[in-house]
Amino acid sequence: MQSKTRIFDQPQPLVERMIMNVEKVIVGKRETIENAFVAMLSGGHLLLEDVPGVGKTMLVRALARTIGCEFKRIQCTPDLLPSDVTGVSVFNAKTGDFEFRPGPLMTPIVLADECNRTSPKTQSAFLEAMEEKRITIDGVGYELPKPFVLLATQNPVDYEGTYALPEAQMDRFMMKLTLGYPTPEQEILMLDRLQDRQPLDHLKPVIVQDEFVQLQREAAMIHVDNTLKDFIVRLALATREHSDLYLGASPRASYALMRAAQTSAYMKGRSFVVPDDIKDLVLPIWTHRLILTSEARMTGKSADMILSGLLASLQTPVLRYVSSK
Repeated sequence: MQSKTRIFDQPQPLVERMIMNVEKVIVGKRETIENAFVAMLSGGHLLLEDVPGVGKTMLVRALARTIGCEFKRIQCTPDLLPSDVTGVSVFNAKTGDFEFRPGPLMTPIVLADECNRTSPKTQSAFLEAMEEKRITIDGVGYELPKPFVLLATQNPVDYEGTYALPEAQMDRFMMKLTLGYPTPEQEILMLDRLQDRQPLDHLKPVIVQDEFVQLQREAAMIHVDNTLKDFIVRLALATREHSDLYLGASPRASYALMRAAQTSAYMKGRSFVVPDDIKDLVLPIWTHRLILTSEARMTGKSADMILSGLLASLQTPVLRYVSSK
């Protein structure tokens, strides 16, 4: 039975091909690409926050093509309605019945581009889908496809005509990542690749949708020792009691960190989580969930600084066993 459940005994070569496929389009951002796959294989959603023109949308499209899933883009604007996102029931005069026409949200991979430009009413349409993987239209529930991943982008510089994402929605994003500007060498390589063609147009899938879902299932099977669960909880409790934080890490944040650590271990070919899997992922998973006090912000502190300090102060657990695959 175990052999039927676990079909990717050595996932590293496949994961490496997926990462290298995206690197054909996105130059010099391997860590960001790896973390994006960690979030997606964990069943989580991803928020890309960066200035315009650094490749946020290109990264999302490359991820979708690599997985071989259907992909749709929602261009968020102030006049976007919830029904434009979830779908709408339309009356059919021939049959005398209402027919549901699904919106772009009922797609395996969805890009919500410039998500903070749409109204809070439309933002609320994403909440049920992000948490429960289903949507309710006119009292009828519709299950979303597997996988379902929402990848959203926002610009941290231009706030005119934008709406800040509520804490409840921010907490539903497993990770918040940035791309940043490339180095001069990386930018020259990018220009060489784009000189006479668009690499994205020639990108081929590495894996199909059903295989990606199987990878998600197998990643969730990775063992997490109780001492590591205790470490995650102690770290979360420390954020909730920290004097510089108005809002600490939620139980959802603890679960997201554990799931991401499982996926990270799986992508590296291990059947168990080690402390470094957790410590390496705390910042991209928790910083966007924390709210600093006004005094802490005035003194120049940041969520990254506080989390790094807590990691340094807490004793790292030592696993007392050696596990094999």
